[in-house]
Amino acid sequence: MAETVGDLILRRLGEWGVRQVFAYPGDGINGLLAAWERAADPPAFVQTRHEEMAAFAAVGYAKFADRVGVCAATGGPGAIHLLNGLYDAKLDHVPVVALVGHTDRTALGGAHQQEVDLPAAFADVCAYAPLCTVPEQLPALLDRAVRTAIGQRAPTAVIVPGDLFGTEYAPPEHAPKHVPSSLGLGTAVLVPDQDDLRRAADILNSGEKVAILVGQGARGCAAELEQIADLLGAGVAKALLGKDVVADTEPWVTGSLGLLGTTASHHLMRGADTLLTIGSSFPYAEYLPEFGAARGIQIDRNPGMIGLRYPYELNVVGDAGATLRALIPLLERKTNRSWREHVEGEVAHWWQLAGELAELDADPVNPMRIVHELSEQLPADAVVTADSGTATDWYARHLRFHGEVRGSVSGTLASMGCAVPYAVGAKWAFPDRPVIALVGDGAMQMNGLAELITVARYFERWTDRRMVIAVLHNNDLAQVTWELRAMHGSPRFPDSQALPDVDYAAFARGLGLGGISVDAPDGLAPAWSAGLRADRPVLLDIRCDPNVAPIPPRAGADQVRSLASALLRGDEDARAVVTHGVKQKARQYVSKLTPDR
Repeated sequence: MAETVGDLILRRLGEWGVRQVFAYPGDGINGLLAAWERAADPPAFVQTRHEEMAAFAAVGYAKFADRVGVCAATGGPGAIHLLNGLYDAKLDHVPVVALVGHTDRTALGGAHQQEVDLPAAFADVCAYAPLCTVPEQLPALLDRAVRTAIGQRAPTAVIVPGDLFGTEYAPPEHAPKHVPSSLGLGTAVLVPDQDDLRRAADILNSGEKVAILVGQGARGCAAELEQIADLLGAGVAKALLGKDVVADTEPWVTGSLGLLGTTASHHLMRGADTLLTIGSSFPYAEYLPEFGAARGIQIDRNPGMIGLRYPYELNVVGDAGATLRALIPLLERKTNRSWREHVEGEVAHWWQLAGELAELDADPVNPMRIVHELSEQLPADAVVTADSGTATDWYARHLRFHGEVRGSVSGTLASMGCAVPYAVGAKWAFPDRPVIALVGDGAMQMNGLAELITVARYFERWTDRRMVIAVLHNNDLAQVTWELRAMHGSPRFPDSQALPDVDYAAFARGLGLGGISVDAPDGLAPAWSAGLRADRPVLLDIRCDPNVAPIPPRAGADQVRSLASALLRGDEDARAVVTHGVKQKARQYVSKLTPDR
């Protein structure tokens, strides 16, 4: 049988090293599915429960494997479903390629069933999204989509009319108006000009209280960061997507920064006279040093994302690793270590406080303790995902990364429903490592329950079958509830915030997975231990208190007034909210760690 366009696409993906495609079938890609069925050694077809989950799984795979993730879906509604996951890839700078079916060529423009202007729909989210109309355009379109996704760290798509997949493939000719192609993408390391490096060194050498902020662009630079932090006597704070750049067990690592950050990071930025930002586009300027209080340097490989967040004195375009290695010989070791000692003291105080906050009583379980207990048992090679919501708060502040632990969230889009499909993608990236997902019950009802079916279908293919999905079960869309109170002065609105009660553990057991219910604090440690020793994925259904506030390291006066207004206006949980808030602030005071001291 002659090779079809569908055959060519699968063969070419294999030549690019693609090992699996996260997908959901539909008639717009039937020709591609037929090619899959007859192929001798194609990439695995990983069937998710929804096209959005396919895109999220591809994002999770790409984030953790540091390789291009691939997803596929039919046209019309299937293609539209991909968009949320692809926007997640765009905003978090992740390489993903989408293979998208489309209306047959004979019907294009005829207002046919499910016809959507897909090139227009994908134009904003994708760095490259061509419409293929003849076989000769391939493989150039696919090759360019892969190269663009990798080179620009962005989502791309190839849109193919349904009838074209089954058409006999004809290669581009050595003729006018044909575009040949070739495989491969070399690597290039961008190193800044020597004058910029010298200017950066002069600023850093003159500073007395240096703060370093790292994001995901600094991943792989832990050794260089340790050396620079030691030379400068600096502390290192982490943006949310940079949580796994350096281990939290280092005494000079202050943890997450911002609304979800630690008190140690808050004090680091408040006291710094010099700020070095590496590989991060952290957007919350209010958590950085006061304008004019610190000299600033930003290092980033993307010129489009540099100089946006702070009035930096120097913006250096360059690869983080190469730039730091070139910068190190120009730095002078600071003999006065008082700032470093202050930073390390704040870090020690934070982790002491975090443990004490996690031990506070709640009804029935303090959500901070859920993550605190995980930190005590976290395998050094674990991969952790967290969903958007209060689960992100506890992940960012309380989960102590060590060893080779990897982790990520929907950092910029902050989309609910990402953690379980991320975990699926992580398992295809690292089938020999344990994966853990921290999921609010709202996100679990939105996407996670269905995607447990995908987990049940594929877990026997994984070398290490451990996947622990912890559901923070409080029957409330808690993050929005707190935002209503603290930002809008509005009491909790049960019609929008209350969730149906679900027995998540029973649902998991019904699929042949493990399911453990926890409704008391002393059940947490045994549950984590059982999940991390199991021979199959396990869901922990943990009933926790929705009224434990995710108090930021610095609460503004407006937020305090809004919260007070919400409680005074008849919030049904006002008494519990006040009780827990007083306990947290009292514990901070006793520990002498209040942000306002």
